[in-house]
Amino acid sequence: MDRRIALKNMGLALGYTIATPTLLSLVQGCKEADTVDWTPDFFTKEEGKVLIQLVDIILPKTDTPSASEVNVHVFIDRFTNEIMEDVQRDMTQLSLNKFIEKALKDSGKEKADDLTAEDLEPVLAAALNVTEEEEIENMELMIKNTSAASKGENDAVPDEVMRFSFAKNLRDMTIWGYKTSEYVGENVLAYLPIPGEYIPCGDVNELTGGKDWSL
Repeated sequence: MDRRIALKNMGLALGYTIATPTLLSLVQGCKEADTVDWTPDFFTKEEGKVLIQLVDIILPKTDTPSASEVNVHVFIDRFTNEIMEDVQRDMTQLSLNKFIEKALKDSGKEKADDLTAEDLEPVLAAALNVTEEEEIENMELMIKNTSAASKGENDAVPDEVMRFSFAKNLRDMTIWGYKTSEYVGENVLAYLPIPGEYIPCGDVNELTGGKDWSL
């Protein structure tokens, strides 16, 4: 296994491997959240507004619902609050702050509550616009210096690497939360609540129309 695959499997050291029953209970609790009046469990209300806009930039509404319409933002907030360890939560908060600081600086605005999708999208795109080698280096640096950075040692991880960490983890969790949502699981992915015949080597296009299986 090469180091890129190994690092990706480590999930940027944010500990994304959890028991399936825990994940399912978390997903099942993410229903009917009002994006206007929603109060996050972990993030502030202003940060929650930024989160909603970012997940919809990553997965906007098309012929399927946007990420926020299936409550991916609620999933991410609750996962951060209930599943992550303290150091992981600290890093998530710190990297989000670095991301928001950049968006405010570039937009000339003073409050996170005033940021729009038009302000956030270029910061997200820039954070993810790295070469494969830069991505590996960033991930290695984050894994090595997570503890130091979470304690406020400002020189432990450069701001641009913090923004990369936030953007990549957010993108991964948005896709993960979207695919495990009830609506997407039943209406977008291949859904078979009662397993049928076991076909070990069938053609995916014939079996599911090329769709991934629902969790």
